[in-house]
Amino acid sequence: MSGVQPASIIELSDVTKVHESGDLLVAALGGVSFAVREGEFVAIMGASGSGKTTLLGILGLLDRPTSGSYRLVDTEVATLDETRRARIRGERIGFVFQAYNLIPRATAFKNVELPLVYSRVPARERRTRVLEALGEVGLSDRVGHVPTQLSGGQQQRVAIARALVVRPSVLLADEPTGNLDSRSADDVLSILERVNAQGATIVMVTHSNEVAAHASRIVRLADGLVEADEALERSPLALEVAR
Repeated sequence: MSGVQPASIIELSDVTKVHESGDLLVAALGGVSFAVREGEFVAIMGASGSGKTTLLGILGLLDRPTSGSYRLVDTEVATLDETRRARIRGERIGFVFQAYNLIPRATAFKNVELPLVYSRVPARERRTRVLEALGEVGLSDRVGHVPTQLSGGQQQRVAIARALVVRPSVLLADEPTGNLDSRSADDVLSILERVNAQGATIVMVTHSNEVAAHASRIVRLADGLVEADEALERSPLALEVAR
């Protein structure tokens, strides 16, 4: 008997996004529908202009669709007011960006702590969670270092720790290896695989087939529509950690 399928944590139904460009209306998304189940690692791929960045912005509640439905953890979020969207974004979504987006003069500890400060988590709990998150990405010995004292790969690992510290329902990664050398990229992808194998749900935008191969599923966009949706075999690392 097959096991019970995990519940869908993301459900998009006929999502469109139209941008105004002068007197023109440009359709970035033309009716996207797909679901992401809890614990999946999904790579979003597509050529420049395919709509993948727009889609990630909608998934992260940084933008809202022109029409269609977006349910996140069984809550319809497409039509919520900005206050509720901001609260859900802070509590349920972790972000990892290509450019790291760290505060230059803040230590690794302070950068990771920041979302917990915004959420008014008590100081003692903040410290525990920050140290756990930095340990998860292998930076327990870099707690007091500022970004200029860290390599690009280490800065991206700080950014991952900052995303994980809020214990998000979904981790969104936008070209997380785009600024990294191959060794640092492998380190970051290994971390993402490990946290996914431990139960985290990840949606990652990438242009690289090699990077996308670390996911368990690839959704390909073309001209604002889902062109293909294919499952991949889990990587050896993910399978080993999952045991």
